[in-house]
Amino acid sequence: MKKSWIIILVVAIIIIGIISGLAIYNKNAKPKNNIVENEINKVSEKITDECTEEYEELERQAKLDIETNSSEEKISPNCLITLKRYYNECQHTINEYIDVPQNLVNGTQEDLEKEYPNWEIQKYSSNEIILYREFDSNCGQHFILRNDNGKITIYKINEEMQEEVYEKTEISVEYLTETDKVEIQNGIRVNGVEELNQLLEDFE
Repeated sequence: MKKSWIIILVVAIIIIGIISGLAIYNKNAKPKNNIVENEINKVSEKITDECTEEYEELERQAKLDIETNSSEEKISPNCLITLKRYYNECQHTINEYIDVPQNLVNGTQEDLEKEYPNWEIQKYSSNEIILYREFDSNCGQHFILRNDNGKITIYKINEEMQEEVYEKTEISVEYLTETDKVEIQNGIRVNGVEELNQLLEDFE
């Protein structure tokens, strides 16, 4: 009988020992896990903060670059400049198309204003610029096309409103349409070299 009690007591002590050991182990293991988790969280937060700060800095820089580029658009080497001249005396507008001057390449609108101080900027972009100016005079580009011995001759009207030979062409009147022949016989008035050249191309 005593042996049975002794065996029960020993078994009970062993069980209590095992339970106590497990409890102590779990108690010690949890803080370690917490420490590891805390360290991982700290590192993660630090990386996230650094990435966020770097992204925000890049975003600020990109925004600044966009604002700078939009406010100071540079003139391209391939930019086409149109000079629009309006003449009050004859009320004609003459357009002249020029390539951008070398000293204005990569320049700004401010540089353009300095280069053309008496002109109004009607359009400004990196690839196209339109400048406008009025003149209190005759444009000096009024022409009349007439039939001269079967060929088209161009006469220019001078400031005294008189016709003077500007150019004798080799374009034959014979091959023009009947309507064009009648118009040439009466004299076709043209304003501006651009319009003149276009008309001659149509006749050739």
